[in-house]
Amino acid sequence: MSGDVAGAGVKGRKAAAQDVRSQETREKLLEGALRTLVEQGIAKASARAIATTAGVNQALVFYHFGSVDELLAAACRHGAEQRVARHRERLRSIGSLTELLAFGREMHDEEREAGHVAFLGQLLAGAQTHPRLVPATAAGLDLWIAEIEQVLVRVLAETPLAEFTDPAGLARAVGASFIGLGLYEGVDPAGAESAFAALEQLGALMAAVEELNPVARKAVAYTLRRQSGRSR
Repeated sequence: MSGDVAGAGVKGRKAAAQDVRSQETREKLLEGALRTLVEQGIAKASARAIATTAGVNQALVFYHFGSVDELLAAACRHGAEQRVARHRERLRSIGSLTELLAFGREMHDEEREAGHVAFLGQLLAGAQTHPRLVPATAAGLDLWIAEIEQVLVRVLAETPLAEFTDPAGLARAVGASFIGLGLYEGVDPAGAESAFAALEQLGALMAAVEELNPVARKAVAYTLRRQSGRSR
């Protein structure tokens, strides 16, 4: 009886060790896929290239993920989760639209230096010809959009714009704007800089609205309500 218990214990420890090694291999492959996309582009993201970058056997790509596309999709989600987690606390401390735009600019600079803007460009381009990347790319973007939407709901709540804006739609517009500017900057840095400056001016305008006295804020809300009625 004691021998059976001891044997079961050994088997349990071996299984646990194997699970740890398996998880470590998956992590290496995910990180390898991300690095390959950033450094070589999606066109060169083969099983061999990813395995070489990850420092593992090529066959493990198919053992753990089934196909290169499935690995790239998982890497997309993995990368987005990492980046959102890195910035989540900062996002939750933002108290105004001006702060959100300033954060977006800082994050853009950081992401560009780390190669993540190029990585996102590769994913967006790859999703056009690799259907399996579409859901994963969209899910990764949705992680960002959900965080931005929470910020917008909070910062707009006490402004005259609260009843006239759709935070969910606006969050997607903000996210798409920064993605587009990040890619646009690669071909027209001056134009992208001008666009960022325009967004900062918008933030300054919002800050001015937030500082209006109650009577003026009601007047702004009344005007917006009247204009909204005319647009219908």
